[in-house]
Amino acid sequence: MSSTDLATDLDTERVHLATSRAALHAMRVRAERLYAVGESVAGDPFAAETLGTALARRVAELADDPSVPLFFGRLDLDSALVDATGIERVLPADGDGDALTGRFHIGRRHVTDARGEPLVLDWRAPVSRAFYRASASDPQGVRVRRRFGFAGGELTSFEDEHLDHGEELGPASRILIEEIERPRVGPMRDIVATIQPEQDELVRADLDTSICVQGAPGTGKTAVGLHRAAYLLYLHRARLRRSGVLIVGPNQAFLGYIASVLPALGELDVKQATIDDLIARVPVRGSDPVETEMVKHDPRMVDVLRRALWARVRPPVEPIQVSDGAYRWRLSVDMLRRVVDDVRREDPPYTLGRERVRARMVALLQRQAESRSGESPGEAWQRRMGKARPVTDLLDAAWPAVTPESLVFGLLSDPRAVAEAASGVLTDAAQAALVWRRPARTARGVRWSRADLVLLDEAAGLLERPTSIGHIVIDEAQDLSPMQCRAIARRTTHGSITLLGDLAQGTTPWAAADWTESLRHLDKPGTPVVPLTTGFRVPEVVLTLANRLLPALRVHVPPAVSLRHDGDLVVREVDDLAAAVVAAARAATVEPGSIAMIAADRDLEALRAALGAAGLKPADLDTPEPGQITVVPATLAKGLEYDHVIVAEPEAIVAAEPRGLHRLYVVLTRAVSRLTVLHTQPLPPALAGEDTVAGCRMAVPLPQHGAAGSAPGRTTAPLTGAATPAGPG
Repeated sequence: MSSTDLATDLDTERVHLATSRAALHAMRVRAERLYAVGESVAGDPFAAETLGTALARRVAELADDPSVPLFFGRLDLDSALVDATGIERVLPADGDGDALTGRFHIGRRHVTDARGEPLVLDWRAPVSRAFYRASASDPQGVRVRRRFGFAGGELTSFEDEHLDHGEELGPASRILIEEIERPRVGPMRDIVATIQPEQDELVRADLDTSICVQGAPGTGKTAVGLHRAAYLLYLHRARLRRSGVLIVGPNQAFLGYIASVLPALGELDVKQATIDDLIARVPVRGSDPVETEMVKHDPRMVDVLRRALWARVRPPVEPIQVSDGAYRWRLSVDMLRRVVDDVRREDPPYTLGRERVRARMVALLQRQAESRSGESPGEAWQRRMGKARPVTDLLDAAWPAVTPESLVFGLLSDPRAVAEAASGVLTDAAQAALVWRRPARTARGVRWSRADLVLLDEAAGLLERPTSIGHIVIDEAQDLSPMQCRAIARRTTHGSITLLGDLAQGTTPWAAADWTESLRHLDKPGTPVVPLTTGFRVPEVVLTLANRLLPALRVHVPPAVSLRHDGDLVVREVDDLAAAVVAAARAATVEPGSIAMIAADRDLEALRAALGAAGLKPADLDTPEPGQITVVPATLAKGLEYDHVIVAEPEAIVAAEPRGLHRLYVVLTRAVSRLTVLHTQPLPPALAGEDTVAGCRMAVPLPQHGAAGSAPGRTTAPLTGAATPAGPG
């Protein structure tokens, strides 16, 4: 194609973009008009509110961000039919009527013109699948796949891949590489333009299918989970609008980082929560020693709590007499014991069991009344009998009312209760760790800890079954304890999950060592575990350094590999850590993209002060600003990524917690372009040595200390590589 033809084609695509934007604006205007008149056409207040909510959601879904392209690709399928006006039509193919022919622009949402003709197809539509999966060996009816380059929402270029000519571009697409390697500024963005076939297969998994993704750093596992949520909402909107979709993340910083991805795809109804948010019943005002936390998160606590609860059910010891004003009805001890025993054998949730006992006592009274009068008493009589004092007294004695707070309070405040419930389940040391040293007088006065939340939620699950959520995406799932997994399982009884994580990044004391146990506690045994090992965002030189830690982490995961050789790595021993951090931060500001300084939590204030004194405007994690250096505690770095990361004092990060090496692995893999490691103390041996991974000596040794001509302090030369094609993260 000549340069003139290319320019003409580009102008044509720009016209199509302008036409599509105008059509999207018209769609929003129509939705706004409907919203304005909705109340007057609704039949009643409830219908008006329902219609108003739906229309308001529709208006929000049609919002246009001019900085984001409406479409990023185009498919030319076989046998495209063009009418006399030159407008491509979507027609069923001969045969089964399912195949489509024509030309389609693929984008983040569906856009139609005034006649209903598609101008942009949603990336989740069935025909869009070919954009991600078609290849020379399996073209799926695609003649040409076009990718568009954009800058600030303006179309700047395109690339065509003719699949009948073989793999013309493949992973070497210039536009694809530029999109993947675009500097990270602000929150996480969607990856609809760069989804790869193996990712697309996970994204489009059926709603009733649960999947577990073991993803090395930079492999796009978080993006896969978020885009799967968007895809499922597209395909099962009515069902999931009733049952809901939930994203569970490790902390609020992470949730803030990913918060804009789904709204950018037009999905506004997905809830986000940390695991503590999900199970919070009481405010957290206390804390526990690590040994106590370990016991509370241990799955053996399920048996302890169950024993403590059901020990409250006792056989009736006296008959009862109930008067209805005209007659006095009697229930013998044997009858009452039979009722309680029968319900107990049925093993219902505790609160439901209490109501069954009440209902069956009333049924026995009703049978006597019917036998005497020949008529069945009405519902009002039955309700009155269920609330009669002898009935409620019997219930309170044989099957007493319990709340989660009262159950856990009664257990942890009484050594005898712990000994009775935990006998043969927990060791004496574990039992002693559970008991409060200075218990509150009542459950209302307890200063509950974070670990208590899992006990309260388990207790609540023993009392009543929570509502099931349609689909839950769980990120950084390797850090969930068995008890936290059970809390999620109770909320997906009839739903499915997408489990995302990396066993090498487990930093909690109870972090998973393999996915089998986690899936069992999530009540999803047999869920397939799909490994993602190819990093599209983290450069090879960074992963090579981080992979040195894997043997010491004692997890069975393959080392991450990267398609990118364009990253920079500097490992530098310095005399003055604060001065070196300031120098590295100042040098980083001349490069495009986001910058983070990550250090052990205890070192943050001093380093933040040094950055501020140097005029570098350090930003807090929850309020990042372009051009500023975000100061990130090592304990909150998980799931985040930055173009340039400065890691201060690795040994301090390792020494700060029992799983410090895992934490360091997380910290080192937050960089997607450049990594600077500064240290005054010796590097952790696992990082400094030439460890063996999978039986092979590491290919890239760490630089040696004391390289000539480096400053400040004793430095090493950076390890850099040449640019190569990369895939999406």
